[in-house]
Amino acid sequence: MKNTVAALDFGTSKIVALVAETSGRQRCDIIGAGTVIYDGYMDGRWNAPDQLNDAISNAVKAAEEQSHVRIRDVFVGVPGDFSQVRTVEAKVELQGADPRVTERDIAMLLDKATNELTDIRGSIIHRSPAWFIVDDGKKTLEPMGMHGYELRGMVSFVIADQFFLDDITGRFRSLGMEVKGCLSTPVGQAMLFVPDEERDRTAVLVDMGYLTTEVMIVEGDAITNLKTIPLGGGHIAADLAYGLDIPLPVAEQIKRTYVYGLSAGQSTFDATDKSGASTTFAREQVEQVLEPRAEEICEAIRDAIKETGVKLSNWSPVYLTGGGMAINRGGRDFLSAKLNKPVRELPRKAVKLSSPAYSSALGLLDLLIDTATNAQAGSGIGGFFRNLFGG
Repeated sequence: MKNTVAALDFGTSKIVALVAETSGRQRCDIIGAGTVIYDGYMDGRWNAPDQLNDAISNAVKAAEEQSHVRIRDVFVGVPGDFSQVRTVEAKVELQGADPRVTERDIAMLLDKATNELTDIRGSIIHRSPAWFIVDDGKKTLEPMGMHGYELRGMVSFVIADQFFLDDITGRFRSLGMEVKGCLSTPVGQAMLFVPDEERDRTAVLVDMGYLTTEVMIVEGDAITNLKTIPLGGGHIAADLAYGLDIPLPVAEQIKRTYVYGLSAGQSTFDATDKSGASTTFAREQVEQVLEPRAEEICEAIRDAIKETGVKLSNWSPVYLTGGGMAINRGGRDFLSAKLNKPVRELPRKAVKLSSPAYSSALGLLDLLIDTATNAQAGSGIGGFFRNLFGG
């Protein structure tokens, strides 16, 4: 039986509305997509709130026209800029003459962690385990049936800003639609694109958007740290516009086609300046303006990872996504040089919207379908926990 779902992703420069048909966890077809450029958000507030409803409406209408489906209810992704991540470690004693971990023990641990979470400013929209340990054993996400006397675990909570939840619910209501639920976009990205075995070793996912960059530490089935840097690809374009005295849309095009690395890419860039005259810029001119800002963003990413206090092993992977630098040839290598670690591109998960600029929207849709599927039928302890909500 096919179900139709609609999801809406708020990026810092675009809104993406997706309509998908699903017939189980292994089958999902995107039948409609609508993308609208808008002014985005910074520091937890909309940059142009009076224009937001029109942008939402236009994205939804484009998805409706392509899918031939009327959208009456929608699931909304909560961006990292409107979220915070908190982790709690908890433990429970195992009971019985031959104590082994049961679902009840795990549920008790999760509830205990939830009860220990204090000073919540917002609403919990996601909770999931980073790891479990039985007695003094190794970390695992599959503790069921293990023998021991004590179960410990780290539980991650994603807390959404109440302003975002209330504001978005009201906006959709005024447009004649109902928000059926709010999901964590960063969690969706991390769970879709970072393989299980690499999350077990702790991984880093960097999403460089237009106005902000999200740095996520991913462990087990959870994000254990989330930091938002108020810099992104738009700042690179703005520097080019100012430094070369060209319109911002022209600067954005140069930014998108720029190839990082001295021996590669265009030797010149043709652009129309603000007076309307055509100008040719040597690569060196573009590089002198573009790369200092790119370096600043990469250094901020490096510092954000250090500030988490998480010790990454030599086998801990780093992934780069988003439209800020991941779409550029040599972009990953440029970041890698600053981090002194290899930086990987995300694995392709869809034929449609496969650009890194759409990874957050795909992650949101995957989390929505995974959550709905697990709510209908159990899919093993790992799948059960992947989208277990608290609150």
